[in-house]
Amino acid sequence: MIAYLKGTVTGKQENKMHLEVNGIGYEVEISTQTLQQLPDTGEEIRLLIHHHFTDNDQRLFGFYSKEEKELFELLITVKGVGPKLGLTILSGMQAPQITSAIVESDKAALSQISGIGKKTAERMILELKDKITEVASVPAGDTGQVVSGDLKQEAISALESLGFRKNQAEKAVLAAARDHELDGDVQQLVKKALTQLKR
Repeated sequence: MIAYLKGTVTGKQENKMHLEVNGIGYEVEISTQTLQQLPDTGEEIRLLIHHHFTDNDQRLFGFYSKEEKELFELLITVKGVGPKLGLTILSGMQAPQITSAIVESDKAALSQISGIGKKTAERMILELKDKITEVASVPAGDTGQVVSGDLKQEAISALESLGFRKNQAEKAVLAAARDHELDGDVQQLVKKALTQLKR
């Protein structure tokens, strides 16, 4: 199983790129998000890889960020969403916006993505909302034990793990904490902060 590839960019298109690693050329399928982060042809890059197997084929999907790769791997668990549609979703909206739309059950926003109808948007929300909320409520590096420390900092770390910039996360959490009584619940604070980020 390939976890990442580090090599030279030898070509890039809208939905795929070629990466040369130790004399071997790999074709890697990518989203628009990752395409925008690629260096010029001839320069080096390290891409995170999802190595996808089927009975008849193997495909490599490349991601510039850990957050995008993790969201892709969640998306393809949804019934009816394969790797190709997963990349299309990531190309249609930034990863933090997708996670926010799912958590907030915003079917209209998800349905605006090419290839996503109302039913697929509903399935994404139904199957991923709890999973994404669980990821958001546990800061990176936590082992699953009870979260300790300052509630606001925990929520900021959770939002960063979803791909938001630190300054965005801080502002949203502070606003959410001012407006709502949360009784020490990190998960609720993250949900309210996501609402702030959508404004």
